[in-house]
Amino acid sequence: MKRNSKLIPSMIKDQRLIAERRQQIIEGAVRLFVEKGFHKTTTREIARECGLSIGTMYEYIQSKEDVLYLVCDDIHSDLENRLLEAVTESDTGIESLRKGLKQLFRVMEEMRPLVLLIYQETKSLPKDKMRYVLSKEEEITGFFERILQKGLQDGTIRIEPSSIKLMAHNIMVMGQMWTFRHWSLGKHYDVHEYTERQMALLLGEFTSGGNRNGNGSDST
Repeated sequence: MKRNSKLIPSMIKDQRLIAERRQQIIEGAVRLFVEKGFHKTTTREIARECGLSIGTMYEYIQSKEDVLYLVCDDIHSDLENRLLEAVTESDTGIESLRKGLKQLFRVMEEMRPLVLLIYQETKSLPKDKMRYVLSKEEEITGFFERILQKGLQDGTIRIEPSSIKLMAHNIMVMGQMWTFRHWSLGKHYDVHEYTERQMALLLGEFTSGGNRNGNGSDST
């Protein structure tokens, strides 16, 4: 995923140094945001955590909201890159779907505090940065849209074309459910069992040949 740093101007001209320092800021801020939350964390604490003076830090960002934006962008980039790593061009649609689903649930387990952070704190961003962060969420959902479209075209996935976008969002919600409902689901399933059960439901839907007309009944 390509990151958009243009929304945050910097006093520094060296792009390599900007990237290096901002990554340093992100790593320090993430630890604090997860532990304390965005609003209870001060910029002085962020500077201390990432090993910069507060004056130096302000050469690379302009506000605490800039730091939150960088954190959200970094988390989304990591999530999408890890999903992309799971599939190859030579996979059929259904193979990509199996691999993508397994990776989604695995990453949601490993990144649970970070995904929760995005959804709790995105509302604190200015509107332009919030729009960008939400567009990144749609790009990740597009990963599954492309897989479903590929499976429809190669005949390995049965789905109505008009349902592809909705089903891609359903898949993302199933992944996020492990984050948002873990307080309850974690009492009954580990991530492996959760993955297997959700995959059985989804793959059965795509390969059963049942509902083909999108209105809840079998076509004749």
